[in-house]
Amino acid sequence: MPPAASPPAALPISALPGRVRLAVRLTPKASAGRILGVVEEADGARVLKIAVSAPPEDGKANAALVDLLARALKVPRGAVSIAAGVASRRKLVDIAGDPETLRPRLRALLGEDDPHG
Repeated sequence: MPPAASPPAALPISALPGRVRLAVRLTPKASAGRILGVVEEADGARVLKIAVSAPPEDGKANAALVDLLARALKVPRGAVSIAAGVASRRKLVDIAGDPETLRPRLRALLGEDDPHG
């Protein structure tokens, strides 16, 4: 059984110039849109599991993902974009902004303490 708290390096967050990148596993057609937490995939990759009620057609699930993350992180919708995996359940999502400002919001969203403030 995994430990209750993951080390900060285990979170699926990467700081890049002018943005942070988040590894996501999207589940469309769920009963409600919600952030389910960090999970480990079969290949060992850690991802943030997110469910949306929209179907995976015509970009509806991707749009719902962008909306959900923008609301949860209190950033404009235009600051959230899918960098990779548009047609896949596994995605890389970029959130534009200062990584030092965004990282604590992401850690709070994931229920993790940020040792850097």
